[in-house]
Amino acid sequence: MGDSARQAGDPPPRAAPQTSRIVRAQKSARSLPRLPLPCRPSYENPAPASTLSRPPQAAISNPTDSADDAKPAERAPRKPAQQRLTSAIAGRAGPPQQQPSSRNLPRQQRNNYTAFPADQPEDRPRCAPAPASGMYWSKAPVSGIAHPSLRAHTTTLVGSNIFVFGGCDSKACFKDLYVFDADSFHWSRPYVAGDIPLPLRAMTCTAVGKKLVVFGGGDGPAYYNDVYVLDTVNFKWSKPRIVGDRVPSKRRAHTACLHKNGIYVFGGGDGVRALNDIWRLDVSDMSKMSWKLVSSPDKPSNNGGRDARPKARGYHTANMADGKLIIFGGSDGGECFNDVWAYDIEKHVWKAVNIPVTFRRLSHTSTIVGSYLFVVGGHDGNEYSNEVLLLNLVTMTWDTRKIYGLPPSGRGYHGTVLYDSRLFIIGGLTAVKCLATFGF
Repeated sequence: MGDSARQAGDPPPRAAPQTSRIVRAQKSARSLPRLPLPCRPSYENPAPASTLSRPPQAAISNPTDSADDAKPAERAPRKPAQQRLTSAIAGRAGPPQQQPSSRNLPRQQRNNYTAFPADQPEDRPRCAPAPASGMYWSKAPVSGIAHPSLRAHTTTLVGSNIFVFGGCDSKACFKDLYVFDADSFHWSRPYVAGDIPLPLRAMTCTAVGKKLVVFGGGDGPAYYNDVYVLDTVNFKWSKPRIVGDRVPSKRRAHTACLHKNGIYVFGGGDGVRALNDIWRLDVSDMSKMSWKLVSSPDKPSNNGGRDARPKARGYHTANMADGKLIIFGGSDGGECFNDVWAYDIEKHVWKAVNIPVTFRRLSHTSTIVGSYLFVVGGHDGNEYSNEVLLLNLVTMTWDTRKIYGLPPSGRGYHGTVLYDSRLFIIGGLTAVKCLATFGF
């Protein structure tokens, strides 16, 4: 999945408008049909974020913030975003960060801080209200430090905070870390230390307790297979010691899912070809890790042929459901896939899922909500989409639901995180430009 491979068959990278939207459900996502699971069974340019939540008043109204923002003259200036603690570390003692007061900053830099917006009736979307059981889009009223529009970044939930790392825009890749408080809708940029990764895009970031494990990614023609760990308590980066001499090839546009004490990495591209192997990273000891090849790309079967397995691909999605790794969509640089595969972690067996109705997608996101897989956005081989597809993980069939509100523009290479019955869609690329934050 190198840059040269993508130029042949992939859609031209474009970006989307920098706006924020939130899709809310007046009935929580948990109120979707909860069928028991069996046994409990990305190209490049950024877009905004969305959430799925309860009624708008409960989700976006903050009487205290609204009143304060409506009367800026009656309150002291806000603290600079850099000095404001996120909910993950609130109340923890530590040395104060040596950062200038907002009063001493240049006016242009002070203006990078966005206050929580007051609710303006004229800004509300003109659309019919959703019924009690419906889902709806709405724009996220965010506050805090300004950040660039991103694509091919990572969005990872720890507690009530969404950690956004790396990614790129149309000019450069980044190694910055931003934190979005999913309770207060506030952005901050904490000071980080330690062995900070290089600028990266199309890498993976997996939460293991209160630590984040970043693997792979690249920048321009460069591809990496390094592992980094971020402690979200003290915001210190480190590189764990890798035991053994077997490691995955350098790659990006792959996926990573945590299961028990292992992170399972599937697919991606190494700059020459697309990949379809599975590697397991043992994270039982966060300072000393080891790799194991779980599924070879061309493992022979007993009859002399090859075991059934998905085609090599990148910019697909992977989710872990009851010991099964569910793979959907993606591309090999020439074809946009519509297939669904399941890999049994215990039996080490691939199985193609036969679904009568199919949808082609790449650079989309997929998030487990109850017994459904919510697929948001992505590219269908022709254009970027803003559709929300629901895959029933019990019947393994696609389901459609009407979603109310004003949806964001179609996008890919974004991030989606489920928190408190909301799906937050952050960043991405649309047919217009890179985006910042949307909500569903």
